[in-house]
Formats: sequence, C-alpha cells, structure tokens
Amino acid sequence: MAQQPTGSAVRALALEYKSLQEEPVEGFRVKLAREDNLFEWEVAIFGPPETLYQGGYFKAHMKFPPDYPYSPPSIRFLTKVWHPNVYENGDLCISILHPPVDDPQSGELPCERWNPTQNVRTILLSVISLLNEPNTFSPANVDASVMYRRWKDSKGKDKEYENIIRRQVSGGRAEAEKDGVVIPMTLEDYCIKTKVRAPEAALDMTDFYVDDYDLEDDDLEMSGDDEYDDGDDSGNGES
Repeated sequence: MAQQPTGSAVRALALEYKSLQEEPVEGFRVKLAREDNLFEWEVAIFGPPETLYQGGYFKAHMKFPPDYPYSPPSIRFLTKVWHPNVYENGDLCISILHPPVDDPQSGELPCERWNPTQNVRTILLSVISLLNEPNTFSPANVDASVMYRRWKDSKGKDKEYENIIRRQVSGGRAEAEKDGVVIPMTLEDYCIKTKVRAPEAALDMTDFYVDDYDLEDDDLEMSGDDEYDDGDDSGNGES
C-alpha cells in the first residue's frame, strides 16, 4: 500500500509552489504536472549565460515523496542531456538530493546531502550550477565525464563535448519556440525576475489540504482551513 502524504508535506509544497509563482527565480520556471497533484511538478531550466549551456531549454520532471521535506525529491530530465551527472534515462545524480547518510565510498560529506532546510529554490539553483560545473568524482555518465575532462584539460581545444552540448542547446531552442517560451540569452535578462501575469482561474491551495489527499487524523487537525485560507489569491500563473 502506497504511503499517504503527510499534512506537513502538503502544506510545505503548497506554500513553496505559491511562492515560486508569485516570485519566480532566475534560471527556472515550475508548474504542476496536474493541477490536482502537488507532488509532481514540471520544471523548465534555462542554460546560464556565458556557459556552454547558454540559450538552453531543458525540461524535467520533479517528484516529491509523501514525507517531504524530510526526504528529498527526485529529478528526471525529459530533455536529452549529455552530462557527467545525468544517467542515460534522464535521472539526475546530485549530492543535494541524496539522503543524509554516511557513505565514505560516495566521496560526499553528510552536510552536502539532503536536509529538511533545503527547498525547491535551493535544489534547482544547485542544478543550474551543476550544469556548468559537473561533479566528475563519481559520474552517472562515465563517457560524458571522460569527454568533459578532455574538453576542460585541453582548454576547449577538444571540441567533442562542446559540440554535443551545443547541438542539444539548439534542439532546446526549437522546443522552446514550440512551447511559446522565451529563453533569456543575456545575463541581464537571465537575472530579471519577471512578473507573473494574473491567472484566468486561480488555483485554490486550500483544496489540497483536505479534498485530494487521504491524510491521517493528526494531519487533518494540523491543516485547518483558517491558517492557510488564501481564497483566490493563490499567485498561480503560467510558467
């Protein structure tokens, strides 16, 4: 039997989603994969300017566990990404999404791993940073890691890695055009926090607390409507 989501997980995700819609963060946009499910998000990540990934548009699926934020979410790229820390199936391997256990073989310190103070903002900003600065100590894609090292050690003279990334970035631009998404190309545009237009039909976050999830009695008592009754002021907009 699948574990039911906790009240704290529902509240945390509702508030994070609302915040990201009202105050988008440079480098990425998020939306719900389905409007009746707070635990699966669609993410659009824009490649940082002045890097190989400049002008890139990468789609990903973010799935949250029922006890979030005590356990980390997972991220799987839907866009093809050739990167030392992305598996062939698109799963992302990054320290911040690993459970905080002591694993000397991984080369990661417990403090580099997940803890409940992390959130979607810190995760996705870490992902953007990882794009240009991969961890090649324990790569998910060994071939991409070797290729990246050759490119870096040759100071860009070995073009194999660069050429693959540029082809993927070019493909992402075509996808963005199809989706009606404008990709920030300059550092100035990338860092601007654009205002989100008012939605035609606001998403009432109070619906998530009691209607769509089979919460335990204790969770229901904690997730009363009075504390988080936002009415129509949800801040939800188009990503």
